[in-house]
Order: sequence, then structure tokens, then C-alpha cells
Amino acid sequence: MRFDSIIIGAGAAGMMAAVTAARAGRKVAVFEKNDRPGKKLRITGKGRCNVTNFCTRDEFMENVPVNSRFMYSSFSAFTPQDVMDFFENAGVPLKVERGNRVFPVSDKAADIVSALEREMKKAGVKLIHETVKEIIVEDGVCCGVRTDRGEHNAQTVLVATGGASYPLTGSTGDGYRFAEETGHTVTEIVPSLVPLETADDFCEKLAGLALKNVTLTLFDGNKKIFSELGEMSFMNYGVTGPLVLTASSRIRKMERGRYVLSIDLKPGLDEEKLDRRLQRDFTEMSGTEFKSVLVKLLPSKMIPVIVKRSGISSEIKAGQISKEQRRGLVKLLKDFRLNVIDFRPVDEAIVTSGGVSIKEIDPKTMESKIVSGLFFAGEVIDVDGYTGGFNLQIAFSTGYTAGMNI
Repeated sequence: MRFDSIIIGAGAAGMMAAVTAARAGRKVAVFEKNDRPGKKLRITGKGRCNVTNFCTRDEFMENVPVNSRFMYSSFSAFTPQDVMDFFENAGVPLKVERGNRVFPVSDKAADIVSALEREMKKAGVKLIHETVKEIIVEDGVCCGVRTDRGEHNAQTVLVATGGASYPLTGSTGDGYRFAEETGHTVTEIVPSLVPLETADDFCEKLAGLALKNVTLTLFDGNKKIFSELGEMSFMNYGVTGPLVLTASSRIRKMERGRYVLSIDLKPGLDEEKLDRRLQRDFTEMSGTEFKSVLVKLLPSKMIPVIVKRSGISSEIKAGQISKEQRRGLVKLLKDFRLNVIDFRPVDEAIVTSGGVSIKEIDPKTMESKIVSGLFFAGEVIDVDGYTGGFNLQIAFSTGYTAGMNI
């Protein structure tokens, strides 16, 4: 079968490219190995889908730590406002929340996927559920693909297969293989926006505990590289949750013993106010055991861990706790530390860092500089951002740019 353009992958970048190219009059086919499109998109943002971030170009670049300069052209061609206009025109009302994060009013990622499906259908895009096995290149020119069912020819082919995160959604690294087989360089693939393993044995005791309204700070040696208020959770291996995922993206090179996480369990109180609060509690409950006094201050699951790390006997009466012990407790509650030792595996990451080298892609078109007619877009490229809608903006911007040029 012959098409003007073939797109491999019906994710955010692939579907946006398909709509864009088909609206421009191209005969487009999207090859998707899953039984339905947008499988990974459906679970983003805990199923709510943080579509983009309503930010300026400079703010966007500040939130893309890897190869942000590559994004200048595509971001300018398809901005957050353009993304918002696209979906609202497609019948999905949007809202802007804290940190300029943009979500569908319905809080349903499925509505975003459905909108892209509708727009593809209206534009005449053909969705084919076959698995692409190989990209056909002849004399340095891309001319089609081979799938598990046959050969399909096209003037241009776009690889929009995603990265290697969430493999159950189909992101199994196929795009990296296609890139290497066609002579491209693929940089080291590492997890980004991923849970973190720690060396602290108490995490196993705290497994399942979710903390809300805490401040998490990440230190690289003595240098503070991230600090934010929000939510996190403990797991057997360490920690996860929104704060942890964001913090993990600030770690560019994992080295055991280099990074430390600090949790401020009471960010609403400075040390002086927290000390006064403890003095009051200890006075009012002077005859009560220390561990029981903490019930008013901490989740029950955390009390044994705090007691042990404080060095204060769990059975000492509150009225017998010294000023020095109380101030030590204050510091512990304001600076509860964990020693990071590793990322969790890449298949637990929200996105992957690394991918097809940007040196081999034209940022103005997304076309390969090595193989004529071959394009790349989305997570398969070596560009990634922090949480907050920036990674989907990368996908939509590069997808749109590729769509305009395929």
C-alpha cells in the first residue's frame, strides 16, 4: 500500500503530526501496534493528562534541562496557546491550575485521546494496527516501512514511537532501534521522572505512607538543586510521588552517596514556631509517654521511625524531655533526610532521558540529516523536560513541526 506519509506510533507526537499533515492535504497512515491509540497518553497525569504548561518561551526553556535550544523553532511554531486552541476547538474545554499546568476540565485524559482520534478521522488519516519491523531506506532515501503483515511505501516516514518508559503501553524502545539501523546515533537512555531508591532501611517500615503538604529538597552534595511543596509516598525501596518524580529529573548523573533528600514535615511552621508547639504539647501532656504525644503531630506509621531517629526513649514522659532533646526533634522534623542510591528501573519512569541525537535532526523540520525523508518527533528524540506539562508540549510541538514538513 502506498501513502504520502507514514507515521510510526499513535501517541501524542504521532497523532498531532498526522492531523497536521492530513489537514495540509497529505495521504497519511499511522501505524500503531497497540489495539488502540494513545495508550500511554491515557494514563498521564494520573489519568488527568497535564496537556501543556501555559508558559512563555523563556519559562519553557528553563524547564527543559536537556537540549532546550533544539526546541526553539518547533516551540515557536506550536506554542502552549496553540495546543490549548487545538483541543478547545476539538471540543475539549481546558483549565489552568497551579504552576500554569493545563488540564481538561473533565480531568479525563481519555478526552484528549478521543479529540486526537476525532481530528485524525475528520482529516482522513488511516489508522493501521500493524507492527512496524523495519524502515526501508534505499540510496540514503527513506521510502517506506515493513510490518508484520507486509510492505508499505511512502515519500516520508516519521518515527514517533516514544521512549522506553511504561513498556506495557507499547513504549519498548523500537524507535531507538529504527534510528540505529538507519545510521543514527542514540545517546544513553536513562530514566527521568522516576521513583528513587534510598539506602534507608526505615523506608520499608513506612511503605504505603503518603505525605501531603510537605516540602521536599534535593541536595547535590551541599548544593540545593530542587525544593518544592507537595505530595510524596514511601515504598519498600525508597520514595515516589509527584515531588520525588520531579526531583529525580534534576539528577543528571546518578552516583551513590552524592544526592540527599530532605523532607520538611512541617513546612507551615518555622523552627521557632514548631519548638513552641512542642513545648506546649509537652507541657499539656507532661505525664504522657513521648511516643503518644507525637500522635497529634505525625502520621501513626511515622512515629516509631521519628522516635528512633530522635534518640529519645519512646517511653520517657513528655515532661522529662530536655530542651536539647526537644530542639533536636525540631531539626529532625524540619530536615528528615534520606540517602539516594539509585533510580528505579527505566520501565517505571514517566519519561526517558536520552534518544536520537539532536545533532542528526534538523530542528526546523524534524527531518534526519542522514536519511532524506525520515523524520523523528516526541520522546524518541534526546530532549526532555520537567513535570508540569512540558514533556507533552515537547511532543506536540515536535509532532506539529514534523507534520508540517512530512
